[in-house]
Amino acid sequence: MTDYQPPENIKTILDNLPFKPGVYIMKNKEGKIIYVGKAKTLRHRVRSYFSVNADGRPKTLQMRNQVTDIEFIVTENEVKALILEETLIKKHKPRYNISLKDDKRYPYIRITWQDAYPKVETTRRVENDGARYFGPYAAMWAVQNTLQVLRKAFPYLTCDREINGKDDRACLFYDIKLCNAPCIGAVNQAQYRAMVHELMDVLGGKSEEVIARLEEKMQAAAEALQFEQAATIRDQVKAINFITTRHKAVSPKMTDHDVIAIARENGEAAVQILFIRNGKLIGSDSRMLDNAEDETDDTVLEQFLTQFYSSAGEVPKEIILPAEVEQARIIERWLSDKRSGSKVTITVPQRGNKRDLIKMAQENATEGLRMMRAQYEADTTKQEESLAELMRELSLPRVPNRIECFDISTTQGTAITASRVVFTQGTPTKGEYRRFNIRSVAHEGPDDFQSMREALTRRFMRWKNAVETPAEIAPDGVDKDETWKKLPDLLLIDGGKGQLGIAIEVLAEFALTDRVPVAGLAKQFEEIFLPGVSKSIVLNRRSPALYLVQRVRDEAHRFAITSHRNRRTKAGMASRLEEIPGIGPKKRKALLKHFGNSIDAIKNATVEELAKVPGINTTLAETILAGLD
Repeated sequence: MTDYQPPENIKTILDNLPFKPGVYIMKNKEGKIIYVGKAKTLRHRVRSYFSVNADGRPKTLQMRNQVTDIEFIVTENEVKALILEETLIKKHKPRYNISLKDDKRYPYIRITWQDAYPKVETTRRVENDGARYFGPYAAMWAVQNTLQVLRKAFPYLTCDREINGKDDRACLFYDIKLCNAPCIGAVNQAQYRAMVHELMDVLGGKSEEVIARLEEKMQAAAEALQFEQAATIRDQVKAINFITTRHKAVSPKMTDHDVIAIARENGEAAVQILFIRNGKLIGSDSRMLDNAEDETDDTVLEQFLTQFYSSAGEVPKEIILPAEVEQARIIERWLSDKRSGSKVTITVPQRGNKRDLIKMAQENATEGLRMMRAQYEADTTKQEESLAELMRELSLPRVPNRIECFDISTTQGTAITASRVVFTQGTPTKGEYRRFNIRSVAHEGPDDFQSMREALTRRFMRWKNAVETPAEIAPDGVDKDETWKKLPDLLLIDGGKGQLGIAIEVLAEFALTDRVPVAGLAKQFEEIFLPGVSKSIVLNRRSPALYLVQRVRDEAHRFAITSHRNRRTKAGMASRLEEIPGIGPKKRKALLKHFGNSIDAIKNATVEELAKVPGINTTLAETILAGLD
């Protein structure tokens, strides 16, 4: 990267960028927008992408190599730049921008308080129309369930009648006690509005006074022997209690807050939001983000805030975050404008109740990410889509129902391990995972190419032996050669062109070039290399096929690292034992086998227990304990 130079037309643009706030738009050779960003000073920010090493992140280096044109829009200030950036990201969905995987609006309960006889409705859009809004709720079913229960306690209007109190008869809802019939004058306007006001108090978390008043009224009805009325009021109290107990009490001081946390794993990012209104946790939701790999937490949180609250029905007075974001003050100004000038603050608590809420949100974010992965693995439709897309993008001769992926793990040339993982129809087949302890380069220093050659050669030699000779049947009746007989529909190599070249040579040696499709996956830019194709394939970041190959590659890497760690641990135990006089390879192996490969078990054993191991006498047992002390 030290000799990197941007193209001449990009140099010209960089030299003429203004020293003003605004938005910059990067395009590729097809004229497609691939990135949108905002800047306090356009010249400084945009030029930073084209310095020698930029920010050093693979995504940035990959992106700038595709930029052939840069446009910019000067804005009045940084807040206007933030708003414009969010609008352009939502419109164009650039490949390299962090983005929410969905753009849903949360449901609210809307009460038309501006009307003489207010009605209760559901909506996903909050407007400045005189109505009162309550929420947000995580899902519409939660809203409907809430209203279904509350209507039993507060039988509000749902019809389109013009209410004057002079109708001849009420509708069926009056008969089943789901409307108090102001249409026939059963209650007047003041009584009806008082009831709806109590309903709003309950939705706003102020149910204690309502319940106290109703219980007092119920007691009075019972003492007056008006048992039917007392039973009706009792049912109202039950309904209110059912709703309010579903909302966890947080703190009476926290009246209007959103708590946000982030969880990350293998390039995926999930953000959890807790909605706190009037001292109670009324709901939560988890949102996934694309293109978050290699990005810092503060960058991910900043992008989430701008995208989420741009379409949110309401903005709370305080947003609680797990970490500082660089543009916090600018985002506060923008959100305060959205809140009709009422101040919005962003805080990062270090202790106390708010910090505990961050931890709760963090746990939920982690669980949400885990659940997303579990749902994907259980969703056969998504797996079929991934496999079909992978076949199409890589021009495979058939659907890659069986994928084998090989990875090499090595540290300073010692205990080199290769791993093979198998995915069948898009899901891991762990019973067919295998590891290879690399021998050919063990004393020659690290050589990933030779290690890969050895692993692949041994794998396909076993295939050859399995198909040419009778299967070896294990005592339990399982054909141990079956895993080697099956050829993959796609052989995936964790590495770039060099590793792919080794795989091509090995397949040729076994005359499998036309039978086993092979591809290399380079992690730095998530590029896929194919035999005989000079240009790499870069799958769309939102591609199910890319998600599948990443999962396969990450699983191979995890398995290789685990195997490598276990092998190094055993090597460490062996070296400690062999330093003891009188212990050679045979006795070392016997000791480890007898004590379950645990050096601690050997250290904690008695002389008598050690002497039970074949080849170990009492004197040698004492020497072992002294040597491990």
